Amino acid sequence: MSTNKKLFQYTLLFKRPILIGLSFLTVGVLTDLAGPFIARYIIDHYMTLGIIDFQPILILLTVFLGLELSTAVLRYFMYIYLQIGANRIVQKIRQDVFGHIQTLPIEYFDRLPAGKIVARVTNDTEAIRNLYVQVLQQFASSTISILGVYVALFLLNWKMATISLIVVPIVYFWMIGYRKFASKYNQVVRTKIADINGMINEAINGMNIIQAFKREEQMKNEFAGMNDEHYHYQRKLLFLDSATSFNLVGVLRLIIFAILIYYFGTQSVTTNTVITAGTLYAFVDYITRLFNPIVNMVNQFSQLERSLVASSRVFELLNHKGEPVSTEMVSRYEGNVVFNNVSFAYKEDEYVLKNISFTAKKGETIALVGHTGSGKSSIMNLLFRFYDPQKGEIKIDEKNIVEIPRQALRKHMGIVLQDPYLFTGTIETNVSLGDPTISRKTVKKALEAVGGERVLKNLQKGLDEPVLEKGSTLSSGQRQLISFARALAFNPAILILDEATSNIDTETEEIIQHAMDVLKQGRTTFIIAHRLSTIKNADQILVLDRGKIVERGTHEELVALGGRYEKMYRLQAGLL
Repeated sequence: MSTNKKLFQYTLLFKRPILIGLSFLTVGVLTDLAGPFIARYIIDHYMTLGIIDFQPILILLTVFLGLELSTAVLRYFMYIYLQIGANRIVQKIRQDVFGHIQTLPIEYFDRLPAGKIVARVTNDTEAIRNLYVQVLQQFASSTISILGVYVALFLLNWKMATISLIVVPIVYFWMIGYRKFASKYNQVVRTKIADINGMINEAINGMNIIQAFKREEQMKNEFAGMNDEHYHYQRKLLFLDSATSFNLVGVLRLIIFAILIYYFGTQSVTTNTVITAGTLYAFVDYITRLFNPIVNMVNQFSQLERSLVASSRVFELLNHKGEPVSTEMVSRYEGNVVFNNVSFAYKEDEYVLKNISFTAKKGETIALVGHTGSGKSSIMNLLFRFYDPQKGEIKIDEKNIVEIPRQALRKHMGIVLQDPYLFTGTIETNVSLGDPTISRKTVKKALEAVGGERVLKNLQKGLDEPVLEKGSTLSSGQRQLISFARALAFNPAILILDEATSNIDTETEEIIQHAMDVLKQGRTTFIIAHRLSTIKNADQILVLDRGKIVERGTHEELVALGGRYEKMYRLQAGLL
């Protein structure tokens, strides 16, 4: 669906304040346009004809003043209602965009940096707000003013009014030509703003690495290059706006005034037609009023293009296919998992998993080991349905997982990542994630089960200890234990530990290992580990190499086999 149609749909949702605002605007403009007719009447009937009666003049002046005050009041209410409508529309768009983001597949976020997405939710939607407050107001008031002026001009002198109509096609083609270039420039400008936001976000998140490796100057130079390109296109827009703004309108105004003087001067000399002073004043006033709204419209061309380009970027995100959040409930799994000839590629024909087949029975612990890039995390991504395989099938309790909505599938699954993510809040909210079914007591038990009480006991406020973004004030071990407790609090039938002990010290690792021996009963557990000492008790160990399972068996079986696993184990144990 086109950008204009999308904007129209959102406008219809909150049409009432918009229509009220435009109604006040229309009445205000028409009220304002009545002024020159009153002035003409005063000049012609009370001054030119030599009839001086101050009482009617005073009445007309009072009416004139009342009209101007009414115009001011009407414009005030017009502005208020247009602002209300614009704010409501942007509120709805932002809500829809953020809600839609929750439904997008993980691969979308792999391709688009977080800063660029943030720019679409904040900067681009703000540009849409300007479309309703500034552009709509100016275009509506200018259009009504121009129509009203032409009606008045035809009432005064239809020949001169017809000549002044030449302004309309000039402005129209002028706008078409402007948009041809401005759209291209604005697209680049909005893209560069998103790139700048993305770079700032990346630089802030990686500031410790930047400073540790003394890359401040390099980052500064990279930012300067991006900023210079943004400035370059902003400069092009500036020249374009300058060339097509009120300067050209001023030229048109002078031409029309020259024609006006020539026409009325010729009429006065060559014919018996008498042009009254009031008519001449009214005509000059209306010609001036004709060009003022044209100037306002022209000056809004750049904002119009910025808003339309920003809208297209927002709706591009909204048009990206997502999966609606399902409320379907599934019963708790038994936990039997089967991978049957599964092949998967992040990029077409570049398979990172090739014909993977294995079975995990209820309550078993399956360990995945292998060098970086062997496909361990990809298997877990498929099981969690962050991605779907191109070939083969994955079953849980004999049901193909692609037949189960993603949200329902994950209801009875828990995951602990290598780099745990904590949200701003408290330790309790980071374990429960705001789920009303998880009580404070459940949170405390989950922390106790993973040994978290021993690690978190030094925190002054306990469960209510504040957590900053990403848990920056906590140690890596504390963050990992909170993440571990989070998974356990949801009581999953299938638990995935993606190198969950890689950032934990030896003492904490022992705490988790002991907790796991108790908690894995009745729960199918998948462990991705670099520390082979943590998976000795696994029921099955799968050794992967370049997307294939090259060895499988228990720890003792694989050591006795003398293959890849045995070499990895001896190397870590210091026996080689």
